[in-house]
Amino acid sequence: PSRSCDAGRHQQLSAQGPPGHGQADSGKVKMFRLTHLLDSDVIIWVLRGRKETVRLVEEIAKIGVPACSPLSLIEVLMGAKPEEEERTRKFFSALELLPVDRAIAEKATEYIKAYQDVKNPDFVDAIIAATAVVHDLALVTYNRRHYPMPGIRFYPPTSGE
Repeated sequence: PSRSCDAGRHQQLSAQGPPGHGQADSGKVKMFRLTHLLDSDVIIWVLRGRKETVRLVEEIAKIGVPACSPLSLIEVLMGAKPEEEERTRKFFSALELLPVDRAIAEKATEYIKAYQDVKNPDFVDAIIAATAVVHDLALVTYNRRHYPMPGIRFYPPTSGE
């Protein structure tokens, strides 16, 4: 089930921080669908100003509000230098943070158990994958090999998807 959210607090996404997504229209707040889940690596590349990634996320923001896992927030903030923290927090304020609930925890556990003998999935990756699947969001990542789980839709899709 795709979700909608109040996009009034969501703004344009760029390396400089959030700007203009979800403007009030005649006093009404527009609602935007959640369609994509950003993996930590994509968020890091946006914050570093990688042009192709910034463009990709800006395109996503035109059709919906990008979301992320709270685990991505932790991963990225842990690696941020003190002088980067304010800009990093500002960027995250433009994303919809999807909490880890029972359905996500159970799906992540299923993934970890299913792949522990073969791939030894990372705990964080299993939760991010489960979040994408439970919320029916396309996962935006450069690390597709970290996500061998069935049912994950990637964006942008590769040929044949």
